Amino acid sequence: MAKPSSSGSRTRSFVQIFIVVGLCCFFYILGAWQRTGFGKGDLLQLEVTKKGAGCDIVPNLSFDSHHGGEVGKIDEVDSKPKVFKPCKARYIDYTPCHDQRRAMTFSRQNMIYRERHCPREEEKLHCLIPAPKGYVTPFPWPKSRDYVPYANAPYKSLTVEKAIQNWIQYEGNVFRFPGGGTQFPQGADKYIDQIASVIPIENGTVRTALDTGCGVASWGAYLWSRNVIAMSFAPRDSHEAQVQFALERGVPAVIGVLGTIKLPYPSGAFDMAHCSRCLIPWGSNDGIYLMEVDRVLRPGGYWVLSGPPIHWKANYKAWQRPKEDLEEEQRKIEDVAKLLCWEKKSEKNEIAVWQKTVDSETCRRRQEDSGVKFCESTDANDVWYKKMEACVTPNRKVHGDLKPFPQRLYAVPPKIASGSVPGVSAETYQDDNKRWKKHVNAYKKINKLLGSGRYRNIMDMNAGLGSFAAAIQSPKLWVMNVVPTIAEKHTLGAIYQRGLIGIYHDWCEAFSTYPRTYDLIHSNGLFSLYKDKCNIENILMEMDRILRPEGAVIFRDEVDILIKVKKIVGGMRWDTKLVDHEDGPLVPEKILIAVKQYWVADTNTTSTQ
Repeated sequence: MAKPSSSGSRTRSFVQIFIVVGLCCFFYILGAWQRTGFGKGDLLQLEVTKKGAGCDIVPNLSFDSHHGGEVGKIDEVDSKPKVFKPCKARYIDYTPCHDQRRAMTFSRQNMIYRERHCPREEEKLHCLIPAPKGYVTPFPWPKSRDYVPYANAPYKSLTVEKAIQNWIQYEGNVFRFPGGGTQFPQGADKYIDQIASVIPIENGTVRTALDTGCGVASWGAYLWSRNVIAMSFAPRDSHEAQVQFALERGVPAVIGVLGTIKLPYPSGAFDMAHCSRCLIPWGSNDGIYLMEVDRVLRPGGYWVLSGPPIHWKANYKAWQRPKEDLEEEQRKIEDVAKLLCWEKKSEKNEIAVWQKTVDSETCRRRQEDSGVKFCESTDANDVWYKKMEACVTPNRKVHGDLKPFPQRLYAVPPKIASGSVPGVSAETYQDDNKRWKKHVNAYKKINKLLGSGRYRNIMDMNAGLGSFAAAIQSPKLWVMNVVPTIAEKHTLGAIYQRGLIGIYHDWCEAFSTYPRTYDLIHSNGLFSLYKDKCNIENILMEMDRILRPEGAVIFRDEVDILIKVKKIVGGMRWDTKLVDHEDGPLVPEKILIAVKQYWVADTNTTSTQ
């Protein structure tokens, strides 16, 4: 092979510099044009940004990736990309696996009809989900915690249903969230203060929390200032758009229910779990729901229950329920908690707190003496579409201490230190962190908006060890770390031990969220992983559904795969730029940057779906 000339190398380096400069300009201008919470573009900011970024230096720059002309050649061989039409306006809030019409065909017993029921292949939509007319980019955090543009989720039912509970108020062209809830009409902060008098929330010991039946997620929203990140879930039910409101506020949430299927989280994941009048029948079905909470709580974790039946003696008249029923309900909860070796730490007013034991060996002996049924599954993390059982998940002995946050973000997780993640050692974990710090630094040079606060809700579709999320960690953002169910290594437990959150998911199906709920999506090797597993087009259509207008996507994958991706999204109203790996054009792995164009529903659309 002939040695490349020095002039050729200099030319290639010069072109690479121009690519980076040009992309910086691209994203600076994009940032200026992106609509604020009031839906106005700032032309003055655009002009200043253009001059500050030096965009006039390379006005005619081509942003195509340069590596021997290979990308351009392959990209031009095939015909023009397929153009995807917009769906009809009635689909603006379509949730494929939580479709209301499909749900009503399933049994209501144990909330089965509120669980995931995905469309068959022939039922899937092959059109682009539109944004509602008037849609604007959400307010930046922390303003988004308290205000959501009405046009983004135009549903007023909760303002009427929950008027006296201070959930949500409609004011002009925005919804305001005063921070109230059914159990905390005086505000979430005061409510959390009561919990913090029992649970060490402030010192980093409690970092990850699970909020079951979260409403509009005010509990999670107000925990954020205390450096606690909550994974909230609620069903798509008569309380219309509650999870959508949570995500519009910038609070992590998914559509979900505690019914018959195990929660999509690893065992021992959460430092704290919470139910504030969440209407889950905790004492029913032989304690199966509390047993599932026990599975996802780490040893030493806390469970908080507020509302019925706690403090029933003083409230049974206000709740309009027979005191005998409430007394029996609490007795069942206490019995199951005792069976699980939970210690009751406090019961004051309408808030009760239990703590899961850390002494797994003594607990096991007590449970064996009581004739407890233990779960037979050899993998407590094998939960995807698996039925819950009325059995106790054995607690594994904890190897190593879990550091308080933020130290635990880069400390070696106990699951890795103990060898519980096959193929991942402390050394490979540290190497992974270094690699992703380098990758994220390269991303920030390409997209100056990353880390600026513009992207609040971020998803990593193939999270690995969570090192991408760790590298961009900031109070301005959060990352939903998705570990695909077909991933070679089940790393989600280690991700939680880093003080991050995430979920299991199979990308051959739709994600449990509303449309337009993520500002930025990161896809590392995802399409290589799913090659020949399911239709690449379906995955990209799902990404389009959950990405906000003017949201961004970062793909990192092999060049041949990215060329296919680039062609498909070319018909989806996305703008794309393919760039080389930060180590140069000879590395086969490339980066594809994409931005979803702003467009809204057209009531006169000719789409057939």
